[in-house]
Amino acid sequence: MSMIPSFFGGQRSSIFDPFATFDLSDPFDFHFPSSLSSHFPEIARETSAMVNARVDWKETPEAHVLKADLPGLKKEEVKVEIEDGKVIQISGERRVEKEEKNEKWHRMERSSGMFQRRFRLPEDAKMEEIRASMENGVLTVTVPKAEERKMDVKSVEISG
Repeated sequence: MSMIPSFFGGQRSSIFDPFATFDLSDPFDFHFPSSLSSHFPEIARETSAMVNARVDWKETPEAHVLKADLPGLKKEEVKVEIEDGKVIQISGERRVEKEEKNEKWHRMERSSGMFQRRFRLPEDAKMEEIRASMENGVLTVTVPKAEERKMDVKSVEISG
């Protein structure tokens, strides 16, 4: 148990608390405290949809590979765009399921709303050869890498 008091209804908020739920390594990982979510459910739902597009980025010898978990979305609902020649933007929208007349929702936990993630790639990325595919709710964006330029060393004869 932590000796640090909680100011947000049981959710620890101090960076000095080793058991805190706040993660400094991911600035996009923010969850509303339960007290705020209950007063503003629309804001909490829309914000969680925007930030919950989880993306892994790995670099192989041949390419940069980004994988985004986008369960329930079709490829037509997702956009992959290139900005300023080196920035990949992944965006889309998950729509709220409409309640029919004869239906009654007991719980609605799946997030909905717009999401957007941006990544600046290094100079070795060949943005003109980017490929994207979507399978089983996972978007895979592959950006090939340019071959490393080998330094051409030329000896200069010294006279005298």
